[in-house]
Amino acid sequence: MILYFSGTGNSEYVAKRIGKETNDTVINLFEKIRNNDISEMYSESAWVVVVPTYAWRIPRLIEKWLEQTALNGNKNIYFVMTCGENIENAGKYLEKLCLKKKMSYHGCMGIIMPENYIALFSTPNEETALQIIERAESVIDQAAAHIKRGSLFPQANISFKDKIISGIVNDFFYPTTVHAKKFYATDDCISCGKCSNVCPLHNIRMNNGRPIWGNHCTHCMACICRCPTEAIEYGKHSQGLPRYYCKKEV
Repeated sequence: MILYFSGTGNSEYVAKRIGKETNDTVINLFEKIRNNDISEMYSESAWVVVVPTYAWRIPRLIEKWLEQTALNGNKNIYFVMTCGENIENAGKYLEKLCLKKKMSYHGCMGIIMPENYIALFSTPNEETALQIIERAESVIDQAAAHIKRGSLFPQANISFKDKIISGIVNDFFYPTTVHAKKFYATDDCISCGKCSNVCPLHNIRMNNGRPIWGNHCTHCMACICRCPTEAIEYGKHSQGLPRYYCKKEV
């Protein structure tokens, strides 16, 4: 069974591509996360978790959900992480998580997809994004092939820098950077409420037709990148940057 979480569509696309190649069930975790649904799940096939990379590890909201949710049946589990560049030493923490859950860690594979983290980085235009996705297709096929065979994902060489980035830097990054203080809506806002509807943590409420952000942001970038009028900004950094959302069909 393939479980995915996706803010701007990259992980959704990869999960559905793997599901198509492996002929397996694909489930979006959005509603489970949003509703704090930690009811047990069952799969006869290996578990495959497809998520974006947040600060060089899996998102903390997904890590918390996995810790609290019993995944019964097959005890083998793969992780696929979409990223703008690399996943550093994310696998170390996933292996620890699997030990806690008494599951067999079958590895973690990073797949480079278009950058969506508009809060800090530059996002690609549509043409460049499609080119990046095209380059990712062969890697997605490799991941699917390993899953079909039941073989472990190949392990990458981990440098000292990788360990620091996924460790100390991740620990520093979350409390200092992952917050909603810089989000705001411009006068282009049409009060549609989509930003509130796509927030996985109920962190956006509408007040007099305008979005108000709370204190539980996970920086998935769904609100800013999926706004139909591009009315949401993140400080000054997002101004003038294209909004990225994966529109490619599987």
